[in-house]
Amino acid sequence: MKTCVHRVTNRWVPQSAANDYVASSEDQDVLNRYDRPSPMADEAEVKYLDGDFRVVRPGAFVRCAVTGVPIPLEELKYWSVELQEAYASPEAVMRRHHPERVA
Repeated sequence: MKTCVHRVTNRWVPQSAANDYVASSEDQDVLNRYDRPSPMADEAEVKYLDGDFRVVRPGAFVRCAVTGVPIPLEELKYWSVELQEAYASPEAVMRRHHPERVA
């Protein structure tokens, strides 16, 4: 009796029990062998402008210049045009530009 992996339950079942085509584990390995991560999963290169920014190299995020945490582009609110760097929060901006005021 041939068995295959049911695509919903992800369990081995008799092939006759599967209503539609389900790839065997060997087929799944072959199908995934050439999968590449999306280029959008990488760090973006950004040109910071007054009140806006331009994406030079596509990516999903930039890194905070102070903390190093990734900042998704859709959440990017704070940056320095002069220094061309991004910040994760107002606190990070203060730590970079006014360290004497941060306790």
